[in-house]
Amino acid sequence: MATNFPKGLDETELYIGMMSGTSMDAVDVVLARFSDDASQEIIATLSHPIPEGLREDLATLSTAGGDTIDLLGQSDGQFGLILAEAALALLDITGHKPEEISAIGSHGQTVRHRPTNNCDSYPFTLQIGDPNVIATRTGITTVADLRRADMAVGGQGAPMAPAYHDYAFRHESHNRVVLNIGGMANITWLPAGAPAIGYDTGPGNRLMDYWTSRHRQQPYDAGGEWARQFTADSELLDQLKKHHFFHQDPPKSTGREAFNEEWLQQELGEYAGSPTAGVVQATLLELTVSTIADAITALPGPTTEVFVCGGGVHNDHLMTQLQSALEPIPTTTTDALGVDPDWVEALAFAWLARQTLHHMAGNLPAVTGATRRVVLGGIYLGNPAAKNDPHNTSI
Repeated sequence: MATNFPKGLDETELYIGMMSGTSMDAVDVVLARFSDDASQEIIATLSHPIPEGLREDLATLSTAGGDTIDLLGQSDGQFGLILAEAALALLDITGHKPEEISAIGSHGQTVRHRPTNNCDSYPFTLQIGDPNVIATRTGITTVADLRRADMAVGGQGAPMAPAYHDYAFRHESHNRVVLNIGGMANITWLPAGAPAIGYDTGPGNRLMDYWTSRHRQQPYDAGGEWARQFTADSELLDQLKKHHFFHQDPPKSTGREAFNEEWLQQELGEYAGSPTAGVVQATLLELTVSTIADAITALPGPTTEVFVCGGGVHNDHLMTQLQSALEPIPTTTTDALGVDPDWVEALAFAWLARQTLHHMAGNLPAVTGATRRVVLGGIYLGNPAAKNDPHNTSI
């Protein structure tokens, strides 16, 4: 999305955003420019693969009981190298030099998220992908660890994207919902003239992807064609929706810790029926659709329009079912707002890096439950001149 920048804006201020979600399929990388009036320009994008072995290690780290400190440390460094490679690959595409980039905003890979709603003592969140490695290898100042400052002031550290949605997508007279369907799903409500509200709604693509991989040996159900052939089991759906997360009041956030393979297998084992694999897939799709629709319906005011981003937009059957569930609310993708839905989340972390460098808050207490707004993340200084220095003995 290209726009004209207001006079006086430093047009050389460029940011890279990098996002790897709960699906762990790739690193999304975007090079962008922002302005204070919510103008923005996407300059280039890249989907950078994560090696299969590292994906397996990250999945192990995301499963309670299967992790070790050695595996955590090694994966942290290895994923840092992958993130650095991704940023440099994007620069190769554009011809930009590291010294032209103000900062990289790196989300890292979440391997554990234990917020206040499911951790009674000391809530925490952990994202890996060593920013020291990123800053050293690229020579670009890197902003990372963007969730824990919010937790330090009583927030859940998630979701983070609503602050960017508020910056980029607010309308003066429309009550908009921005819906992200990644591995998990979350909504941002942008009521005209009032503060934003946002929270996770539950599973997005993650359970469907797992079930497809197990029964079809494919990474995902392309277009939702497998699920389309079957009808959801209403009794199984009701059982799945008894999960305590769906009945908690916001602010709330979730992840693989709550909605994972073990939980699904336990629920199927306790279910009295015998649904086929295809029926289970259709039910998982309906679980995503119905919990999103429930969340939007429960918002404290009317919704004028819904804009969807994230990998879920490519599931045609999911989108059709969602549009039907939300009728008569118009439901489309963020393409209609000029932003490719595949890159909204990466853009959010580029924008959050800009917020941090400008000493501006990046969280929304109404979303995360934090006691106040805070500047997010740590700043890891890059040094382009030192990158090629033969006396530089850093990694």
